[in-house]
Amino acid sequence: MADSTHDWLPQRHLGVAATLAHADELIGEISDLLFDYQTQAEGLFGLREVPAGPVSRTVVDRVAPIPRRVPLLVADALVTLRAALEHALFAEVEFLDGAPLDEKAARLVEMPASDTYEKFEEWTRKRARNGPAALREGSELLRRIAGLQPFHRQVEPQMHPLARQVLHTNHAKHRTPAITAVRLAAMYKDDQRPRSVRDLPPQPEKPLRIGDVIAETPISTRVPVTLFPTVGINRPGTDRWPVLMRELDEISRWVRLQAAPRLITGTEPPEPALPARYEIGVGHEDERRAIAAGSAVSAADRHAQRLGAASARTDLIGLLGQDDGSPSHQQVSAWLAQLADEEVLSKVSMLKMTHDYDPLVIRHNAEVLARIREAVLNFARSD
Repeated sequence: MADSTHDWLPQRHLGVAATLAHADELIGEISDLLFDYQTQAEGLFGLREVPAGPVSRTVVDRVAPIPRRVPLLVADALVTLRAALEHALFAEVEFLDGAPLDEKAARLVEMPASDTYEKFEEWTRKRARNGPAALREGSELLRRIAGLQPFHRQVEPQMHPLARQVLHTNHAKHRTPAITAVRLAAMYKDDQRPRSVRDLPPQPEKPLRIGDVIAETPISTRVPVTLFPTVGINRPGTDRWPVLMRELDEISRWVRLQAAPRLITGTEPPEPALPARYEIGVGHEDERRAIAAGSAVSAADRHAQRLGAASARTDLIGLLGQDDGSPSHQQVSAWLAQLADEEVLSKVSMLKMTHDYDPLVIRHNAEVLARIREAVLNFARSD
């Protein structure tokens, strides 16, 4: 049972697992708000066609306001993730020093985020005189901290998860909460549908503004396109707007699966990994057992699955109603409503993509849809 109860996690660091679970709960709250926002009936933005000589421009004429609570929760989640590292570091320093720190030494305990080795050396020198012994040059803990620094990323060290975490949290604590905005993650012509959104060329990382032109087509020409709007977060001091949930996911995964375990053990991240969350709303007689019973599925994973299932439900309603004798939209909707997101995604995954109207793929998809229609009709008869 040792492995299943995270034997590698010392008693003094059990609180780190709780802090990480709290961060995932905050990201889950963000996910709930974003799901309602991203699936609103009116859409995230509105478009209108504006004639301009021989072409028609597709212009943004409305952008739905993002709930104020979203950026506030984003700031809370990022600060909590940073706290998980700071708390782990402080607990380890006191353990290695063998006694509580005096106030002067305690103020010097912090997790640096150095993008060059010279900056890290400077940070180390400032702790040589009044800092705790555990952070002096040549110490084991200093080696662990050094191994997590952004300067190890030779290309764009500012893209290191620790660098991004500190950039966001410093801005949120001292300037303003996180800044979020609607942006286009991807778009494609309907007759050029890709196998995956990831296959599409990335769109410029910038917010959608009223008046933006997103396409131009010859007058009187209709070109159906599919748009993938999302919510981005600004990296302070830059013009970068990565997808909000992806930014949170990358930082939180790094803290949970890499930084915290390495800081605590000084080794490759041990197994089992810390859960994304466990029940922290009640007290536990056996905290280790509660942690072991936690879930490895993060809030960001659930968000992606939830959005994917919502899109799949819409697709299936359209696909299943195309033939004579097909179930009604109401019957399909009722059938889909009683399926879990995982089941909906599993049904859609059985369909194959084709760009060249391969008869074998077309026949396969027809057979899959026929089986699904039969399942819908059986459900309707039994209801």
